[in-house]
Amino acid sequence: MTHDITPITMPKFGLAMTEGKIAGWMVEPGAAIKTGDELVDIETSKITNAFESPVTGTLRRQVAGNGEMLPVGALIGVVADPAVPDTDIDAFITRFQADFAASSDAQSDSAPVDEPVMMTVGDHTLRVHERGEGDGTPLLLIHGFGGDLKNWMLNHAALAHGRRVIAFDLPGHGESSKDVGPGTLAFFADVTAQLLAQLKIRQAHVMGHSLGGGIALTLAHTAPHSVASLVLVAPAGLGPQINMTFINGFIEADRVRAVQDVLKYLVHDKSLIGRRMSDDVLRYKRLDGVQAALRTVADACFPGGHQGDDLRPVLAAVGVPVTVIWGREDEILPVTQADGLSTSVERHILPDIGHMPQLECADKVNGMVEDFMKSKVVAT
Repeated sequence: MTHDITPITMPKFGLAMTEGKIAGWMVEPGAAIKTGDELVDIETSKITNAFESPVTGTLRRQVAGNGEMLPVGALIGVVADPAVPDTDIDAFITRFQADFAASSDAQSDSAPVDEPVMMTVGDHTLRVHERGEGDGTPLLLIHGFGGDLKNWMLNHAALAHGRRVIAFDLPGHGESSKDVGPGTLAFFADVTAQLLAQLKIRQAHVMGHSLGGGIALTLAHTAPHSVASLVLVAPAGLGPQINMTFINGFIEADRVRAVQDVLKYLVHDKSLIGRRMSDDVLRYKRLDGVQAALRTVADACFPGGHQGDDLRPVLAAVGVPVTVIWGREDEILPVTQADGLSTSVERHILPDIGHMPQLECADKVNGMVEDFMKSKVVAT
């Protein structure tokens, strides 16, 4: 066992991730590491995330250098006992690289493409991404204002064990059609109910972030039999305050720097907001109809610069298990809006985390959601 050589490979943080860039090693060769230690920052199209060591040992090699872009599964480092000769590690790296190249060639013609699809749902065309299978109650993911299904890139695959997990772009967002009707939570909840029916899902766990949390709560009110439980991540509707500097800034920003400055409100660790993420958001914002759609939603949901929907009575009345997850440093919706909830509502207040816990501490959130769904057995 002392002479085991363990490969460290490019992780797959989310369904859409096919490659990642080494943004910066945090551990030098020769250092002792433990399982869970942060090894290296990996940059994807959406976010830069710290990759934690899956093993305990000594980092012997950084196979991939800073700035290098590599496909998921590629070798980026090697962990081995200090007693393992360098020649053995050289041979291991050579063998791994050859096997990986051969495997990639073999899969290129036969591997199924895991991509979202466009679906007609009522009067709308929605981009929908489904992953997983099994007998577990399906999980539906609803993103927030200005977001898209890629907001769940670090959660979607991780939660798709033994159940279907569906993420989609709300109308007016991502690649879905841009008609948002009156732009209300009730409108979006109705479209969501139509999507569940189209997918032949009678009942689902529903996880909503920010505006998506308000939509999830509204769905539980208007179509209660379709909701098995609620996971509300910094949800809208639990208080009047909303950071309109963010909302208006997001709608109006038309340059990369302006977008990047606005997106920094979303996270506590500002270094997570990179140029590529800002470019992606700017491309979406330049699509026809996007700015008008976002303004319609903002006017409907945040009239006069405050949240227009008080969903605390709805939350108090829902007959399903609920857990609330909130970052203590949230700059969009203050965490104090989680105060005073029923004792039946589980609350997780996360220190040093901003408005997007599902991205800032994905592993922790995924564990909470898995445990919650397992412990809340709901009759269907």
